[in-house]
Amino acid sequence: MNLKNDITKIIKMTAEKLNYDDLDKIVVSFSNRPELCDFQTNYAMLVAKKMEMKPIDVANKIVESIGENDDFEFSAVMPGFVNVKVADRMLSKFSNFVLNDENLGIEKVKNPRLVFFDYGGANVAKELHVGHLRSPIVGEALKRVHMVLGDKTLSDVHLGDFGLQMGLTILQLKLDGYLDKFFEPGADFLNLKIENVTLDVLNDEYPKASKRKDEDAEFKKIADDFTLYIQQHKEPYYTIYQKIKDLSVAEIKKNYDLLNATFDFYYGESDAYPFIDQTIKIFTDKHLARESEGALVVDVAKEGEHIPIPKKSEDEPQRYKNPMPPAIIKKYNGGDLYATTDIATILMRNRDYSPDEIVYITDNRQTTHFKQVFRCCKLADISPEKQKLTHVAFGTMNGKDGKPFKTRAGGVVRLKEVVGLLIDKAEQKLASNGIVGDSDLARKIGVGAMKFGDLSNTVDKDYVFDIDKFLAFDGKTGPYIQYTIARINSILLKAKFDDSDVEVSNQDERNIVLALLKLISSYQICYEAYSMNSLCLATFDLASAFSTFYNNHKILTEEDIKKKKSMLSICLLVKKSLEKALWTLGIESVEKM
Repeated sequence: MNLKNDITKIIKMTAEKLNYDDLDKIVVSFSNRPELCDFQTNYAMLVAKKMEMKPIDVANKIVESIGENDDFEFSAVMPGFVNVKVADRMLSKFSNFVLNDENLGIEKVKNPRLVFFDYGGANVAKELHVGHLRSPIVGEALKRVHMVLGDKTLSDVHLGDFGLQMGLTILQLKLDGYLDKFFEPGADFLNLKIENVTLDVLNDEYPKASKRKDEDAEFKKIADDFTLYIQQHKEPYYTIYQKIKDLSVAEIKKNYDLLNATFDFYYGESDAYPFIDQTIKIFTDKHLARESEGALVVDVAKEGEHIPIPKKSEDEPQRYKNPMPPAIIKKYNGGDLYATTDIATILMRNRDYSPDEIVYITDNRQTTHFKQVFRCCKLADISPEKQKLTHVAFGTMNGKDGKPFKTRAGGVVRLKEVVGLLIDKAEQKLASNGIVGDSDLARKIGVGAMKFGDLSNTVDKDYVFDIDKFLAFDGKTGPYIQYTIARINSILLKAKFDDSDVEVSNQDERNIVLALLKLISSYQICYEAYSMNSLCLATFDLASAFSTFYNNHKILTEEDIKKKKSMLSICLLVKKSLEKALWTLGIESVEKM
């Protein structure tokens, strides 16, 4: 049941009966003047000139031809809008349909697809930090909105476990004496333990190595070689790598559990490694790769992206306007790069699952990288023509100073420190409401506040991480939505409510159902835009409409039993709809606050 579609059909049938053209221009939208009407269309203004008529005359003709309608009231207003007001009986009918519908009125896509989501992107041997927050938050929500609309989904954390950070970490551990036993003659690698190496040690060793590589070329070269040895399964480097990976992944999973981010697979770059040689062979067999300074590259520039700038002398290097650099698929020393493993990963996923779409969620600094990878896959037919490859590039999470969020000392904030800070703040808020010692409730509220604050923004924009603002129990925040659900739980519990029909009878109830209509339509908007801000806004609007209804009506003390049951049914309708919205956003609902 879709009221907007019903209205559109009525107007289209009428315009067709009047022999009007351009029926595809009939678009019904929610009114931006809710005091005047619920829906409207500007179709008359779009076609009037072609018809040599005034827009208001076209609108009037449509309204006159529709005539009386029990479900919708049509009217023509200057300069040429057709306004529509939905009858109370129709809003009641719609409310009861949603209340009893398995998907709460949200229409599923006509042609469900298999969509593979790649998000998370944690690096093995490196502590998750604040920069790792947005990928699981955005990725989990986008995956869930596809699930709600009927797509099948798969998700992979895609660990960074085969790159230079592994070579750097192992080299630094070796130099600092942690790995001596592994390099003794006849060492039993499998049964050896990496002594005294903890996550805290890894958190110290990698930054130390990363800094040194920028200052010491020989150190960087050895780290490159160590990385290659890992990729070639050369011992003892590969066994050391596996032990470090096991240690890291256990902690990574704990962090993602805190964020309520779930994955079907905990694959990494290493899982794509068996497909590397096949990937390289595809490009060489199809003559798509060429050698450049000892490396193997693929030209992916399109016309207009790689325009040579005339040289002033023969010795001057060639430069280009608007360059799209070639993708490097094999390094000078035979090692593989991120582009290679990402292409090989797509090859692996298509072999195993053949998804209709693969969606990557990373920060916007990787835009060029994914353009190169996607173009390589299409050039080599590794990605079929019909398969959609999508990169969702998100902006930066900044502090109140507008700069990337950091510690007071200027260091990178660890992810678990951010979550811990949110939980502490939530516990303080709950204590002021008389709830003490419920750490799980504090976690749900704290993490939910952060997620809602993040997802309320357009995904590609930077935003300010403001804990106090996010944790407010009023306003456009996660806790406000959770509090609304907790309030409704209390009402339904006190009323010992069973079941009844909704009968819309006043403006406050109308506003709730109209807000619900907007919430339902926001799922499709988010699905198409790969951004969850529309759902966040619509969820707040429904909670806000309920708050007004709650403040203006004495639900539990209403003497008219039929009216009371109807109001309780509205409460249940709002509760279910808000809970589904929060679930889609990856936020947990709460029973009390």
